[in-house]
Amino acid sequence: MSFPISAGLLDSMVLAIVEREDTYGYEITQTMRKAVDVSESTLYPVLKRLQKNQMLETYDKEFMGRNRRYYHVTEKGQLQLRDYKQQWKEHKRMVDSILLKETESKKEEPKIEEKEDVLPQEA
Repeated sequence: MSFPISAGLLDSMVLAIVEREDTYGYEITQTMRKAVDVSESTLYPVLKRLQKNQMLETYDKEFMGRNRRYYHVTEKGQLQLRDYKQQWKEHKRMVDSILLKETESKKEEPKIEEKEDVLPQEA
């Protein structure tokens, strides 16, 4: 089962990846795919939106004889990422309280085993 990914979650994941290290679109996509099903055609509008909102900036860098566009998180992007992380923790806590509550309750309740009356076998 897969869950739909909101624009805010995509933004936060991209910012988190780029915050660790300046990188380019293909690498961001590959890292994202470890957690969610995302295509490059989905990712590039996210990158453009983050640039437009001044959370990411770009620069070109030669890599193995080719120019690549690298992304870098701005100060505004870092502040937004901090906010996203706080919102995620609260959201996750609330979802966990519902999804995992039943599991936790069952773990806490001791199991009562019913024993069958067993008659001794005749020799």
